[in-house]
Amino acid sequence: MSKAAAPARILVVDDNEMNRDMLARRLVREGYEVDVAENGRRALERAAESSYDLMLLDVMMPELDGKEVLARWVKDPVLRNIPVVMISASDETETVVRCIELGADDYLPKPFNPVILKARVGASLDKKRLRDRERLHTESLEKELAIGRQIQATFLPSTLPQPAGWEIGARFEPARQCAGDFYDTFPLPAGRLGLVIADVCDKGVGAALFMALFRSLTRSTAEQLGEAESAEMAQRTVCATNAYIARTHGTSNMFATLFLGILETATGELRYVNAGHEAPLLLAPGGGVAHKLEPSGPAVGLMPDSSFEVREARIDPGQILFAYTDGLTDARGEAEFFGAARLMAILERPSSTADSLLEGLCREVRDHTGAAEPYDDLTLLAARRIP
Repeated sequence: MSKAAAPARILVVDDNEMNRDMLARRLVREGYEVDVAENGRRALERAAESSYDLMLLDVMMPELDGKEVLARWVKDPVLRNIPVVMISASDETETVVRCIELGADDYLPKPFNPVILKARVGASLDKKRLRDRERLHTESLEKELAIGRQIQATFLPSTLPQPAGWEIGARFEPARQCAGDFYDTFPLPAGRLGLVIADVCDKGVGAALFMALFRSLTRSTAEQLGEAESAEMAQRTVCATNAYIARTHGTSNMFATLFLGILETATGELRYVNAGHEAPLLLAPGGGVAHKLEPSGPAVGLMPDSSFEVREARIDPGQILFAYTDGLTDARGEAEFFGAARLMAILERPSSTADSLLEGLCREVRDHTGAAEPYDDLTLLAARRIP
């Protein structure tokens, strides 16, 4: 034990006064601070009053025995981080095994051997110090990730534009603290609206960093080309983003599937590039899929000279343009994925608003996955032309 460090504090719990006194004196000689408790109830009271680094806990005691104290100890969010060494007689082996299964770290046999006492106390305190460092490191990482998530959220639109005659909706549910999915909607000159949804390969922090880069390049390039024709804007924006990522960050092997649409809000005309993304769906007013906007080029960021075809579609009154990332169909339940067939069956039902469509789908996914951890980011985007 380092002389510079504060001495470890140990709680000795035993109903036998001679055992308490013997253990306390030996531990004090080793340089530890020691408190004692004569039964399980008093041990829990002391633990509530003071902080400890280790507890030596007798198995057989009145009021609350060692097993009962341990069961309460491991359920407490603070106390469970403090190691417990059981004190046992030779005929209490079965109970000690049960205590180890409940969460005790070690055991100390009676009569006490000074060498064994020193070794097991030292080993338990070493493990606690290691766990404390790991916990602090984990808390630090979680704090940094939470900050990253807050910053990443600013890359998504704080409000969605709602052009006259249109209803725009979106949902974003990251699988981890930071996500690789993103969506964007932004007004452009001449009454046009930019619609973007994308999925950066991989997950976590690396994908989140590239998500910010893809989003910034796509939006800034489209806005700089504000006076260009819609088809030219869509093609040049995707080509410029692709070339920059592939040339500047080619060694990172990061790419994204991306859908960029330039919507003429007055007429419903849509010029788009689908760079390897899940095909957005044009939904009929009465339900069902009227048209699929299939890929017109490869994913963005793979090769600097990739070509991307601009295609056209029209959103008629009452129709909904619905785009999504594969986190929807790949959502995992207990036995199966959510799947494309389930999605298509849901889309057969008519939706009165963009928000009701998206909220209904999110509810279906939550019902399907239950308590399971999310497998992938889930992002949805919908644009409904009001009839």
